[in-house]
Amino acid sequence: MIIVTGATGQLGRQTVERLLHLVPADRIGVSVRDARKAEALAARGVRVREGSFTDPGSLAHAFEGATQVLVVSVDKFGDEAVRQHRTAIQAAVKAGARRVLYTSHMAASRDSHFQACRDHAATEGVLRNCGVPYTSLRNGFYAASALQFLGPALDSGQVALPEDGPVSWTAHADLAEAAAAILADEGRYDGPTPPLTATRSLTFEDLAALAADLTGRPFTRTTLPDDAFRRHLAEAGVPADRVEGLMGVFTAARAGEFAAQDPALATLIGRAPVGLEAVLRGQLS
Repeated sequence: MIIVTGATGQLGRQTVERLLHLVPADRIGVSVRDARKAEALAARGVRVREGSFTDPGSLAHAFEGATQVLVVSVDKFGDEAVRQHRTAIQAAVKAGARRVLYTSHMAASRDSHFQACRDHAATEGVLRNCGVPYTSLRNGFYAASALQFLGPALDSGQVALPEDGPVSWTAHADLAEAAAAILADEGRYDGPTPPLTATRSLTFEDLAALAADLTGRPFTRTTLPDDAFRRHLAEAGVPADRVEGLMGVFTAARAGEFAAQDPALATLIGRAPVGLEAVLRGQLS
């Protein structure tokens, strides 16, 4: 039994979809906070149980009979993120899983400028000491995040963001396919994977040029001072910890933390990863 957490989210859901092509449905289970959102999976024979990273008891039921558990990282920063990941990892081990997998990040490091990558590094420390074999999926930066940052510019034509650096923006679909391949071939990677990235690293200046080519409209990249970006987010109601988290994307990018490229993802999925141009084209359409 392979258990996938967060299976109603973007990465978890697509991972289950790919797994259904590789293993029988009755060997797949999902742990979700709201079972009603996973009714379509249940109808296809996937075991659906409710589980929350803040409720170890619920995870004991959700992970029952697991041989592998894929812990999809939460959308939190700091101690809360690591605490929830630890709860899930410990529950997986207690349920008898012989391998725990975790969706980490290509730049996971205690010294990262980006809080989420420091959280991933701390979670990998939990994994190293959890008592069973583990695999840490060092995912490239989600291409969907680039589109979120670019969003306002699609109307204004002004890509007004802090100074950045090249990023290997990587599609959720490719990372989900890779996760499914690793789950279906247990033990293929032991410990951290190589960076699972697209084949190009792009700046927001590159993205502005792509958007101009795809739309036929002018897009201008302007550099917003860091403090101005912080004020803009705060005025929009973004909580202070999240403001600093988002600012960290740019400070880490200009330090080169997200620029690496590696052939591992292409090898896993058997083709070239989807480029950001194709992701952006899909968004625009």
